[in-house]
Amino acid sequence: MADINSPVEIGVTTGPIRGSRKVHVGARTGSGVRVAMREIDLEAGEAPVRVYDTSGPYTDPAVNIDINAGLAPLRRDWIMARGDVEQYDAREVKPEDNGQLGPDRSGGVPTFPNVVKRPLRAKAGGNVSQMHYARKGIITPEMEYVAERENLGREIAKDFVRDGESWGAEIPDVITPEFVRSEVARGRAIIPSNINHPESEPMAIGRNFLVKINANIGNSAVA
Repeated sequence: MADINSPVEIGVTTGPIRGSRKVHVGARTGSGVRVAMREIDLEAGEAPVRVYDTSGPYTDPAVNIDINAGLAPLRRDWIMARGDVEQYDAREVKPEDNGQLGPDRSGGVPTFPNVVKRPLRAKAGGNVSQMHYARKGIITPEMEYVAERENLGREIAKDFVRDGESWGAEIPDVITPEFVRSEVARGRAIIPSNINHPESEPMAIGRNFLVKINANIGNSAVA
């Protein structure tokens, strides 16, 4: 029987999406936060248009992709710089954790090699949620990232009269990190950024933001 943990060659599509390229835009605050976007080429001499991009490093030709190594920890330095987390010794992963209940306990899936042995947690008495920071008046790099992404197209849109019913939405012409912080602090938006998933690119879910999915429409303050 073959060794389930022997190297497996798995192909993955990489490179720019046809007719476009990955670009990184620096945050307006000058903090050094760089936000990933996609720039699409237009015809007839029109300037390229930038759009919201969640394809990650797979469409960035400057990144060497190794799916066995996992994604780069984009937010790791931000998390550690706050000084409110600590590492701890996690228990060993068991086959049943991943639904591997077959006779050989493998489930036919090799163990991912880049498993973090010492995950992070909040220090005693601490809180590491973006809402906690927001309610303490702290603007995090995650909030800066969200603000820059949310400003896509707003320079053009602000010159046009808004029509239709806002249904109570209060969206400014320019999204600032402070606006993001305020919306999160008020419970009207969330930034799902787990400290043990530093590879994730920050985004906000809320009525005054571009992403409005994944909410309980019935009674959620986020909806």
